[in-house]
Amino acid sequence: MRAFREAVEAGDMDAVEALLAEDVVFTSPVVFKPYPGKAITAAILRAVSKVFEDFRYERELAGADGRDHALVFTARVGDRELSGCDFIHVDEEGLIDELTVMVRPLSGAQALAAAMGAQFDRIAKEAEARS
Repeated sequence: MRAFREAVEAGDMDAVEALLAEDVVFTSPVVFKPYPGKAITAAILRAVSKVFEDFRYERELAGADGRDHALVFTARVGDRELSGCDFIHVDEEGLIDELTVMVRPLSGAQALAAAMGAQFDRIAKEAEARS
């Protein structure tokens, strides 16, 4: 998904949010439940953009139907290097309705969980203000 990748790489989180469907569902390996809705997903992505350092997409894969995408990335959280993938599904209008993030190794996922956990009150407040 070229538009999402370009917006993330440019740090344009408003453009990222504009690509999200109202009923988008965000899933991450560092939380036990999915987060449904545009407001919370956008708030999480804004926080992640501040937590990840040296973030870069390495490659992009697309399904034959054009609705499934995988964006492979590398980043750092503190002193932990990690690699991961954004799995994206788009709806009939071309908006992101599913976003699943996977990261490895475990030490990188733990560093990400700790960094995001420290920001979660702010994330929830931002999401509430936007909904």
